[in-house]
Amino acid sequence: MPPANPEPTTPSPTTPSPTTPSPTSRSEEPARSGLLQDPRLAPVLAFVRCRGLPRAAAVALLVALAATAFAGQRVAVPEFRYLVDFSVPVAEIVPLAHAVILATTLFSPMADLEQTSAQPMSRHRAVYLITLLALALGLTALPLLAGATSEVFVSAARNVIGYLGLGMLSARLFGSGLAWLLPLGMFGPTLLLGVGSDNTPEPWAWSLHPSTHTPAMITAVLLWAAGACASATAGPRQSERAEQN
Repeated sequence: MPPANPEPTTPSPTTPSPTTPSPTSRSEEPARSGLLQDPRLAPVLAFVRCRGLPRAAAVALLVALAATAFAGQRVAVPEFRYLVDFSVPVAEIVPLAHAVILATTLFSPMADLEQTSAQPMSRHRAVYLITLLALALGLTALPLLAGATSEVFVSAARNVIGYLGLGMLSARLFGSGLAWLLPLGMFGPTLLLGVGSDNTPEPWAWSLHPSTHTPAMITAVLLWAAGACASATAGPRQSERAEQN
């Protein structure tokens, strides 16, 4: 007797196996989180956060954006001594605000720990000061997006270098809460008395001179160097303990 034909079997639907992420995509997320949790970066992040740099940088960025919106405007110098017709671009005055805002981050709430640290903190402070300078120069360059000329940018960069140096000196001498003292103490007389009867800036009014004026640039660099040396090499101010309160 011939064998019965077997019933045809229909293939059962196969459920697609869940796609597993590629090894590269799986390693990207741990790499990002691991970078922030790197124990070597922990002291750096703590050093930056305790000084309030992210908040100060955000405020300085808002000021820079406002300056960019008014990049084409000029501020007339008051006729305090002589009848002069002298004006300064807004982009050359705003660096004063950048310098004052960033200089307030020189306060150290960990003065006691830094003083007793096994590692010398002068290198960390020096790197931090260079970071502040780079940030200030970057903010000063924003008006270039609104059509500011390269001459205006060079003058603004010179001014932010000099005023940041004065801010560092002021923070070192009087505390970070008074970091504005020396910059404003220089800016006020410059604005009121810095233009002579011949409608040109006085020799000492370095922030009003054109970008090609070499002595003004040298003065700004020397001010920054003096402020950086005072902030990086000297230990934390004893009165910083009182500033914590």
